[in-house]
Amino acid sequence: MPFQEPPRLPENFLAEVEAVARAGARALMPYWRSLEPHEINEKSRNDLVTAADRAAEKAILTEIEARFPDHAVLAEESGWTRRDDHRPTWIVDPLDGTTNFVHGIPQFAVSVGVAIAGRVEFGVILDPVKNDLFCAGRGMGATWNGSPCRVTSRAGLEGALVATGFPFKAHELLDPYLEIFREVFLRCKAIRRPGAAALDLAYTACGLFDGFFEFRLSPWDLAAGSLLVEEAGGAVSDMDGGGGFMATGNMLCGSPGVHADLLEVVKARRDRWHTPDSSDSQP
Repeated sequence: MPFQEPPRLPENFLAEVEAVARAGARALMPYWRSLEPHEINEKSRNDLVTAADRAAEKAILTEIEARFPDHAVLAEESGWTRRDDHRPTWIVDPLDGTTNFVHGIPQFAVSVGVAIAGRVEFGVILDPVKNDLFCAGRGMGATWNGSPCRVTSRAGLEGALVATGFPFKAHELLDPYLEIFREVFLRCKAIRRPGAAALDLAYTACGLFDGFFEFRLSPWDLAAGSLLVEEAGGAVSDMDGGGGFMATGNMLCGSPGVHADLLEVVKARRDRWHTPDSSDSQP
């Protein structure tokens, strides 16, 4: 294979990613608490898509096309555009927390990550209701509304506030998930399930949560948030302790100590949740 020169990006590229995320938020918010029943559909059981998702994604794709027409895109609703491992790849969730959005619960976000050579290098998560902006660039640290943020110094699950998400797309994992939930619940201070994985990761990066775990997420749920946690000094892995979470959708993270305790709990029950094809569960 001929040598491929690494792609050149503008020095202010993270600001470009932020601008793209803000374009999605501007398209999203006119629908906030204004959705009509005919604007809400099910992609599959309990997995909603709305006119707001589609409008935000269209605005994001239009913005990327105008700024970087040669880049690849993986977006939740429209899938791949110009798929090519040699191109920078935008990984887009136009509305993370759709169920919350539909029910008028102010816990949702636009999430945009950019991967180069298969590794996420830039990430932005924007909560347009609270006007919270979370940004990260690899080697550049993580920020919350422009100020540097760090994960907590929590040494383990004792006293920890942990976030999670239910495996609503994978009911076959419910029993092992509940076993893990029970063990974590008994060891930590409290567990929260806010319903938007991107914000769970952002909050973990900023030290609001001490840790987070969830099964069967999608790449667009994880791309920006996983980088935020890493750049904030946290540990991120799949359920085996490796780096395959973007492929499997199974991930846990937190302060290094909380991550280690979560990993211990999950790995002790590996035979209950792991299946031979689990690594092929995501695109």
